[in-house]
Amino acid sequence: MQYKYTVLTNTMLGALMASINMNIVMITLPSIFRGLNINPFAPGEFVYLLWILMGYSIILASILVTFGRISDLYGRARMYTWGFIIFTIASILLSIVPGNSGNNGALLLIVFRMVQAVGAGFLMVNSTALLTDAFPVYERGKAMGINQISFIVGSLLGLILGGFLSGYDWHLVFIVNIPFAIAGTIWSIFKLKETAEKQKVHMDIWGNVSLALSLILISLGFTYTLEPYKNSQMGWGSPYVIASFIFGIIFLIAFVFIERRVKGPLFNLSLFKIKPFAFGNLSLLLSSLGRGAVMFLVIIWLQGIYLPLHGFSYTQTPFWAGIYMLPMLVGMVIFGPIGGALTDKYGARIFATSGMIVTSIGLFLLTLLPYNFNALQFELIIFLIGIGGGLFAAPNTTAIMNAVASKDRASANGMRMTINNVSSTISMAIFFSITITIFSQKLPSAMITSATSIGVPYQLALRLSSIPPSGALFGAFLGVNPISVIPSQLLSTLSPSTLAALESSTFFPKVIGPSFMVGLSYSIYIALALSILGAVFSALMGERYVHEEHGVIEANKERGEIPNGSK
Repeated sequence: MQYKYTVLTNTMLGALMASINMNIVMITLPSIFRGLNINPFAPGEFVYLLWILMGYSIILASILVTFGRISDLYGRARMYTWGFIIFTIASILLSIVPGNSGNNGALLLIVFRMVQAVGAGFLMVNSTALLTDAFPVYERGKAMGINQISFIVGSLLGLILGGFLSGYDWHLVFIVNIPFAIAGTIWSIFKLKETAEKQKVHMDIWGNVSLALSLILISLGFTYTLEPYKNSQMGWGSPYVIASFIFGIIFLIAFVFIERRVKGPLFNLSLFKIKPFAFGNLSLLLSSLGRGAVMFLVIIWLQGIYLPLHGFSYTQTPFWAGIYMLPMLVGMVIFGPIGGALTDKYGARIFATSGMIVTSIGLFLLTLLPYNFNALQFELIIFLIGIGGGLFAAPNTTAIMNAVASKDRASANGMRMTINNVSSTISMAIFFSITITIFSQKLPSAMITSATSIGVPYQLALRLSSIPPSGALFGAFLGVNPISVIPSQLLSTLSPSTLAALESSTFFPKVIGPSFMVGLSYSIYIALALSILGAVFSALMGERYVHEEHGVIEANKERGEIPNGSK
């Protein structure tokens, strides 16, 4: 096997493992919380859910650029292999967390997931760099597209395996990672080799510290905006959130100041003078801001409203929400490799721009759907969004990576992945805040009106209206009917028909459906505007650009392997 295909198959294994891990945890959170014996509605318990969901991303956001630079200095293949080793150890630790261990078990899960994120960080920053090193410039888009398939297939497997394994034992969702991680470790040790020259420069300690502190504080700030503060449903007014933003920005300014003056900087800021790199990352930022949380809100829409309305129990909805999202993955599987292969021939700009435009059309069509939508229309729309994502991803990545020299590839990819992770965290905070703010204004009156209409006494209806909106939505996301938080002694006075109507799977979705859709529509409109702006920046990337090193590009042009119009 040619070495380039060895790299491709190995990085596909890493992408498959990472995407299975990400999606299988999302789908099996209800089983994990039940297995740990945690009540998501109890005071203070929401923070554990928040950290299990966001802790992984916070660690990734803070380490990727640093890990990229370390890999440029000490060897990408070596650091990639260490990523597999760390990921394997973390997966084993996660699989032995005791059941029924409550909050202590949740803390162990959070810590071990963070360790897992460290391993994933080494894998993520080096996989794209190793592919770029191994493949000639005229085949890189195709390689990125094929690699993307494994990530999407892993997402599909994660959904299916999560739904299947969680019915037996939640520990299995972590055990399933171990064979992939061990196989990847062994394969990397014996098959990967260093093809890029190691750099002999000093490590930029202060640059590393200032950037890591900045990203951690900013990510923490946005994460804790989702935690209620005092009488507010969101945490934007919390002094800790405000302080995190202020000091995060201060450290970010310090990072830029340090990088402009230090010898051997952590990140070469002059790369942003290259149009494809700068505009490619800007369009990636806008794409992640627009799509990240909106897709999460769509899943809540499915789990908390649509699926219960159509006869699915709350314990079934996490799995079936994943099934309903499959057309989007199919669209990405089909058009990801197509976009990558066409990029090799015609350049990235037209396909990355088209992908953002198609995504914008899909987002607009989502705003036209009612909360109890026609299933076929919904599936066609998210398939269209998948097409847009597939057309955008590989061309955008190829354009960014082709724009940098070999010595900067891992750190450049670290910057690319950091932008993607931080913008997803920001997206979650902003769009969830918009949705919850509008939702919380309308929920109490809607709950009182609906409850009294089925015979619930006013005082009990008032009690129902006090359910925290964020807790209600996350409860539905975890497969728990929010009505179940009402003490049974309060419900015992109701007539059998009223009690049956109140506890049915359709009562709560009908209450929250209209008001949730108002908040979701506002979020989608903002995501639509960001996607259109992302299309503009993709169009500004310019014609094909390939970083010229040691005359290799010119030699390829002479052989006719790269069009003469390339720069």
